[in-house]
Amino acid sequence: MHVSFERTGEHRYATVVTLPGRHPRRMDPAPGYDDHIPHDLVHYLTEAELGLTSGVFGRAAAGGGDFTETAEVPGDPRRRARAQRRLKKREASLSRADRSDMARSEHIAGLCDLAWRRRAGARPPAWAEHRPIPAEDRPAIDRVLARLDELAPLWHDLPVGGALTFTWPRTAPDPG
Repeated sequence: MHVSFERTGEHRYATVVTLPGRHPRRMDPAPGYDDHIPHDLVHYLTEAELGLTSGVFGRAAAGGGDFTETAEVPGDPRRRARAQRRLKKREASLSRADRSDMARSEHIAGLCDLAWRRRAGARPPAWAEHRPIPAEDRPAIDRVLARLDELAPLWHDLPVGGALTFTWPRTAPDPG
């Protein structure tokens, strides 16, 4: 699966997932735009670096997730509705299968975002200003922070219309 983080406007981005042989699916606008590191990119790096296969992107690779297909599927509207119901059913079964990866992804990604902002001199959200980083999470956070440090300048320098693309679960962007 390819995952792209596209800068779609001055303060907007989209997350696009493309599975082999399928139309791309996207979330546009994606949540948590930031000039330095967008929310979904933090999640992607957290899940890829820590091997979380049932988080947002692992579930997308398995055919689930909340991404919307970008191509209009030809044919009978009832057939399209059935396909949409199957996708929702697949997502429901994936989310029931292993909630621990999703919870860990949310927890670690939030802490990584906070730790990275503190280290970069950016102001964290008001709710998180005095939140400590738990010692037991520090090794995982340090691994993800190393990736964030590498990728934040690449994201920051992207022009509108540019994208960083990854092959799941690699943490280095695809060349080109």
